[in-house]
Amino acid sequence: MKYKVLAVVLAGGRGSRLDPLTRDRAKPAVPFGGSYRIIDFTLSNCYNSGLRKILLLTQYKAMSLDRHISIGWSRYFCREMGEYVDVVPPQQYIAESWYLGTADAVYQNLFAIEDEEPDYVIVLGGDHIYKMNYDKMLQFHIDSGASATVAAIPVGLEDARGRFGVMEVDAGYRVVGFEEKPDFPRSLPGQVDRCLGSMGIYIFNTKVLYEGLCADACDGQSKHDFGMNIIPLLIDRLPVYAFSFMDENRKTEAYWRDVGTLDSFYDANMDLVSVDPHLNIYDGAWPIYTFHPNLPPAKFVFASELRTGQALDSIVCPGSIISGGFVSRSIIGYRCRVNSFSRVESSILFSDVQVARGAKIKNAIIDKNVTIEEGETIGYDHDQDRNRGFTVTENGITVVAKTAGTGHFIK
Repeated sequence: MKYKVLAVVLAGGRGSRLDPLTRDRAKPAVPFGGSYRIIDFTLSNCYNSGLRKILLLTQYKAMSLDRHISIGWSRYFCREMGEYVDVVPPQQYIAESWYLGTADAVYQNLFAIEDEEPDYVIVLGGDHIYKMNYDKMLQFHIDSGASATVAAIPVGLEDARGRFGVMEVDAGYRVVGFEEKPDFPRSLPGQVDRCLGSMGIYIFNTKVLYEGLCADACDGQSKHDFGMNIIPLLIDRLPVYAFSFMDENRKTEAYWRDVGTLDSFYDANMDLVSVDPHLNIYDGAWPIYTFHPNLPPAKFVFASELRTGQALDSIVCPGSIISGGFVSRSIIGYRCRVNSFSRVESSILFSDVQVARGAKIKNAIIDKNVTIEEGETIGYDHDQDRNRGFTVTENGITVVAKTAGTGHFIK
């Protein structure tokens, strides 16, 4: 890149709507698609965009995320060449509190930004699934003369209600209005059922960011949030522009997912096992990087009339053995075993899940290190699932936490 650019990735949210998957890990560290973690998509976008200076701000339950970055991502960066992805827990240099909001998280780490002396700062969330070239957004930011730029994507009004920041723009895409998660979003001109949603991706001229954060920190009434406070503060006095999302996924419809609920997380994973998934993870032009453990290939055993190990319309990760069991439309993580006469249908198994002989699972998410004992069923009787302490979502997906222990399960 011609300019000095620093990426700041916000990866400290609780992810409470993904409980129980986030009981012991931060949301960005939740496994996705068998081989990946959610954070891998934002970091891959950075790497593919040529951004090699990254601060990853963590807060809650960060050990799993920290370990993943240390093992899986440090090898992609050359510290001697000034490249890095640094995990930064709360330092409390400025305040003795936890981060009060997204803006406060960056404000409390201004010292780390100042050390780098960047021309521009890109602020990113670490919990969305998408492919994007941030360099194209940066070029738009520079060419437009913006002080700040917000990535934008058209969103249905009902989807945006209470969930998205919503922008109003003029003919030149300068932002003239911004509401964070409004109950009644304003629609796009000529599109009564759609609005312009913020993707939570921001580019700032560094001086503008400093001044905005310092002013916000002095405001006792502020929520210290970029969408709620910083952007509305800036649009009244400086040029703030919206950048239309340019998707690197190379599909007819732009792909961007906020997997913030168990049902949306399940749906995004199930998309991957379809014949023509919306998200292309096999695209060599825009690869998704992660840590791949040193494991043998997946194995499928027993080809007999009585029992056949097979997986149809599924993803099966290395180290797993389908030993006489049947897997359909599912994602099987690392080092799993599906034993004889068992069935796994329309489900997600994280790593090290053992499915014993004759067990049956459907429409479920099973966290790692869970053993389903012989003859047990999950996802067939929701009342029974709830009585055993499992979570059942609005859409009828049964979620088994890795801490489950009912006598039928072994951690």
